[in-house]
Amino acid sequence: MTAPRDTQPAAATPASAGLPPANHRIRLPDFELGGALTAEQRGFLDEHGFIRFRGFEGRGAVRSLVEEVEAVDRRLVGEGRAHINGVPLLFGTRKDGSRYIQRMVFASLFGERLRAFLRDPRFGAILDVAGPGYRIGARERDGLVVNHYRNEEGSTHRRLGWHTDSLRDLFYLEKPRRYLNVGFYLDDSPLSKGGVRLIPSSHRQGLFEMMTRKAYFLDHRPDPDEFALEAAAGDLTIHDGRIWHRVAQATATGDASQRRVMYLPLMSGPLKEKHEGSPTPLYFRLKRLAGY
Repeated sequence: MTAPRDTQPAAATPASAGLPPANHRIRLPDFELGGALTAEQRGFLDEHGFIRFRGFEGRGAVRSLVEEVEAVDRRLVGEGRAHINGVPLLFGTRKDGSRYIQRMVFASLFGERLRAFLRDPRFGAILDVAGPGYRIGARERDGLVVNHYRNEEGSTHRRLGWHTDSLRDLFYLEKPRRYLNVGFYLDDSPLSKGGVRLIPSSHRQGLFEMMTRKAYFLDHRPDPDEFALEAAAGDLTIHDGRIWHRVAQATATGDASQRRVMYLPLMSGPLKEKHEGSPTPLYFRLKRLAGY
């Protein structure tokens, strides 16, 4: 990112009670992202299918990005946009009746700070570990996605059922492949806010298990082997898209439950940029049938 980084990094979240058993079996170190992933970091990601980097950005930089995300949200709601480049927006409603976007797509197309964030040279280390030919595709697939979870009446994005992202590959008529989901946290995400749950090492499964282990998006039940991925504002996380994961519903409510995460658009293969005339993929129609 082009903004100065003289602010203090986000503080680590304290240990939480009630963590799943997997959190006690797997110790998640406080990794920091440098110019390249270390052998230890690559080994952790390869073995477990996920990793977390503390303090990728400080609190000041996070606040700047939050301000722009909120400005883009107001703009798109004000314009009455329902889709961006064929991909639907997901909305929630506050107590006062005002609407806000709970899944914003192609966000960097509407804000210079967000575009600058995607140009951060440190992402080169992630592109390197993703594999040859990977790029950040601001106009591909869903672009830069901002997920906004709140647990309150009027929210349509409180949780997300078990799934792998390889299902999306199939609906794009592509072979399931290794894909890294890179999330940047705009809010602290302790256990009380729900958050991402993953089944460690499930990214190594075969196609049959990938298609049948869970009922895609419909199954919200905790898994005895799941790991709760906690993070603080400014942290960066990666999980392999082939891994089984869900988003748990917060126990907190209202503002205390707010959890916003930006997901980078990592792409490989032929360039397939989208535009306002792009059709809505069947994948999103399936999600709508599941209530998302």
